[in-house]
Amino acid sequence: MAETLETPPEADSDAVWLATPFVQQLIKQMRAQDSHGHWDGKSDLQLLKPFILTPEERRAIPLLGDPDPETLWHLEIFYNAIAVAIERETGQMVSPMMKMHHEGFGRMVLLAGRLVVVNKQLRDVHRFGFPSLAKLAEAGGKFLDEAVAMIRTYPDVAQYGA
Repeated sequence: MAETLETPPEADSDAVWLATPFVQQLIKQMRAQDSHGHWDGKSDLQLLKPFILTPEERRAIPLLGDPDPETLWHLEIFYNAIAVAIERETGQMVSPMMKMHHEGFGRMVLLAGRLVVVNKQLRDVHRFGFPSLAKLAEAGGKFLDEAVAMIRTYPDVAQYGA
């Protein structure tokens, strides 16, 4: 009798989340940052690991001092991926703008023309991350869906040069 290899249930759900438009764009954004090919051998899940923090990992990060530059970089990549996913869905150019205080709080906005499609108050940026791939995909997907709906509701405001 041949032994069958079963895929763990979390692997199946990871595959579903990895296939979402936002997560696909986030993976592309991460791979685009690797100009020397150091990450070519990394799986998509390995690339996304910096965005996923267990509660223990989150608690271990101190809130005192400036946020880690790598954390700020991942924050920017996260919102850039949302912006590009919005552009692909709507055809409208989206510009991210971030204002960050050195203590780890600030604001991120994504603009399509004169329309603010994402407006996110940022706090505790030191601990930026999500508890699971599912939560990461849901957060990015929610921003994407809401922004696309807003652009479709107000297309004249979202047009550049309007």
